Amino acid sequence: MPLRATAARRPHRKRCNRGGPISTEPRINDRIRVPEVRLVGPSGEQVGIVPLAKALELAQEYDLDLVEVAATARPPVCKLMDYGKFKYESAMKAREARKNQAHTVIKEMKLRPKIDPHDYDTKKGHVVRFLKQGDKVKITIMFRGREQSRPELGFRLLQRLADDVQDLGFVESAPKQDGRNMIMVLGPHKKKTEAMAEARAAADARKAERQGRGPAADQADDADEVEAAEVEETEAVEAGADDTVEAAEVEQPAEAAQDA
Repeated sequence: MPLRATAARRPHRKRCNRGGPISTEPRINDRIRVPEVRLVGPSGEQVGIVPLAKALELAQEYDLDLVEVAATARPPVCKLMDYGKFKYESAMKAREARKNQAHTVIKEMKLRPKIDPHDYDTKKGHVVRFLKQGDKVKITIMFRGREQSRPELGFRLLQRLADDVQDLGFVESAPKQDGRNMIMVLGPHKKKTEAMAEARAAADARKAERQGRGPAADQADDADEVEAAEVEETEAVEAGADDTVEAAEVEQPAEAAQDA
């Protein structure tokens, strides 16, 4: 009867490398392990195919780094550059790109068919704010109980809201029934990038205004506040004195009446 294969007889499986993530940074200087490279000069000029030792010597002569910019080419393409400066500029460009990148966001606002006027104004204010920020708004009318037999109430409410915010947004998706709810989507007239740029410009203007005032303006405001406080205190003292005089005048006839 044949024996079962034991763990020792099983074929050996190569273990995968469970170390850290693979680096995506290019190889530089001594990390480059090829006999020759296609060299690009500091100004972008083509030097040609040179031995690696010669390329490293030129990098040391120019006080620059030898950076592998195309590792899959044959031979690999390397460039002479200041790698630290290159990384810093690349990081700043990526940061600026993320800063100006606009993500499409859909906000949601839920209403009831028989909403109170005050609550409607509050909800509408939120919708206005979302549209000013360049975001889409999904309006949901929630029907409960007997309200489901009156879908025209929700339709009229959605039409009213669309008319109230027509200067800021448009109806991207017309009202439609979805089970117990009725849904409408409003899209902003202003793009997200434009809204972000305007908000950033307004923030910069406020910051410049605060910085432009300077300490002298702050001291002037403090002096005005102190002067206003002194005036109020003086008026309060004078008012108190007048009340005392009036009280004395009222008491004098009473004393005279007693003497009589």
